[in-house]
Amino acid sequence: MQPVKNPASSIALRVATAMHQMGIDGLPRNYELVYEAYAGSNPELVRDFIALGKVKTQEALDALGRKYLPHHHEDGLLARQNGQVRAEMSNFINLLNEEKVSLSDYGRLIGDASKVIQTVGEVDHAELGQSIKALKVATEKRAHQNSNVVRAVVDKTVALADMQREAEDAEAAKFVDPLTGLSSRRAFNKAVAKVYANPEMPVLCGIAIGEIDDFARLSEQMGPAVADRFLKQVAKVMKAVAGDGDLACRFDAGRFGMLLYTSDQEEVSRIVDLVRSKLKATAVVNSGNGRALGQVLMSFGICLSAQAPNAFDFTSFAEKALASSRAAGGNTVTIYGSSDYVPKDWLIYKKAPVGGF
Repeated sequence: MQPVKNPASSIALRVATAMHQMGIDGLPRNYELVYEAYAGSNPELVRDFIALGKVKTQEALDALGRKYLPHHHEDGLLARQNGQVRAEMSNFINLLNEEKVSLSDYGRLIGDASKVIQTVGEVDHAELGQSIKALKVATEKRAHQNSNVVRAVVDKTVALADMQREAEDAEAAKFVDPLTGLSSRRAFNKAVAKVYANPEMPVLCGIAIGEIDDFARLSEQMGPAVADRFLKQVAKVMKAVAGDGDLACRFDAGRFGMLLYTSDQEEVSRIVDLVRSKLKATAVVNSGNGRALGQVLMSFGICLSAQAPNAFDFTSFAEKALASSRAAGGNTVTIYGSSDYVPKDWLIYKKAPVGGF
């Protein structure tokens, strides 16, 4: 019997071959970009990648990477922050050196005044007055300098804290979808990889990947603003249903994913049905005129971690189940079932539509 091919190895070979044929350097950031383009999970990336033409320069690839894979282009932020930190620390060191000289001068004035005050015998009042006056002026100057030092230290501390927050925000942004506020595809992939941290004993959980039916047509006919309202409605419902324990994500376009930490197929199905029923029960409203734009109908594909040998197959099987739901006409949920990791015994169920856009 022919061994079952590993889908990950197959697509990896195609990506490597394509990169060689197009003359693309074998850099990690280039590989992931081409991989995402060939996987086809992000239609916008695929379109922009094709638009680069036959000759794809590294500059053009990096421009595309900064848009879709920003984590590979953090060097600009790090270099800028490194320069800022070096400048702040250099200024701070100069400030301390100036403070050291100023303190030395102040100490000398105090010493001179002490000698006059501690003179044995008759004190020269004129000299004493000059010493006190000089000490007073020096003390006032020191107070002013101390105030400047404190203010400078506070300002530099604030500047460094701002840079730290910027770095933290940049790190967090890699794992958040900016439109919906849900976790991103990258966060989903990271969480799924942890499921198979111990390949011999993966975490028992389920994946549900969903897509808004006819989202491309919706975007084209109603415009991006309306499409975004549909996306935000799905995100709102998914976030409410998933709660704190599970992970709800937006992948791209009208595609979403849920990582549910339960191996009970009925419970996973119940959660997916709850998402779909809530979406059907709430119409998306036009914020301008208050008119209902329609309901959100979605198709889903479900897979349990016990059915897949690795993270790639876990996601791939759920994607295949979703493809089956779409092929069945949409507004459908397909549960992926397998034996020895060979696709068979698929279970499809479909709810009668209550309405749609």
